[in-house]
Amino acid sequence: MKHVISALVQNQPGVLSHISGMFSARGFNIDSLVVGRTEDPSLSRMTIAVLGDDRVLEQAVKQLAKLVCVVDVTDYKDVPCVNRDLMMVRVAAPESTRGRVLELVNLFRGRAVDISHDSIIVELAGPESKIEAFIEMTRPYGIIELARTGILSMPRGLHRPKTHESSAAAKSKAKRARRSPAKRRIKKTARRR
Repeated sequence: MKHVISALVQNQPGVLSHISGMFSARGFNIDSLVVGRTEDPSLSRMTIAVLGDDRVLEQAVKQLAKLVCVVDVTDYKDVPCVNRDLMMVRVAAPESTRGRVLELVNLFRGRAVDISHDSIIVELAGPESKIEAFIEMTRPYGIIELARTGILSMPRGLHRPKTHESSAAAKSKAKRARRSPAKRRIKKTARRR
């Protein structure tokens, strides 16, 4: 089963590597991973689709919440969300089949972003099922190249799902993450005295 997790992380070098390393080290299977800046330039949002049962999801969320670079983790299980995937695909379309390929593009509400003598590049966004259906419908014409973003997800309306960290804890964690490792060691040493 596929689960979607959203993580608000510090927008710093190495964060993506650190988080993907955590998933890899624990044997979690990432189906898709999308990262981008948020309305706050110091933070990025990671949307992670994980394959596995509820136990795997719970473990992944707990492990993510422990990382210093992670400000907040939200599990979108049982939350009404809008999920979208973006795809660009180059489909073989010589003159003899171009019209049929363009009909499919229109039927799926996609856009032909480039047309050459023998192929068409199509841009298509929507739920994963729509993307998969378009791929199956164009496969007989010949898919030359395909690229997908992975799942982007956002709760519907003003619905705010339960996060795995309070806002006070998140602010404290963000403050700690901005401190240099040397300052963190000094602060820990001072507490011991």
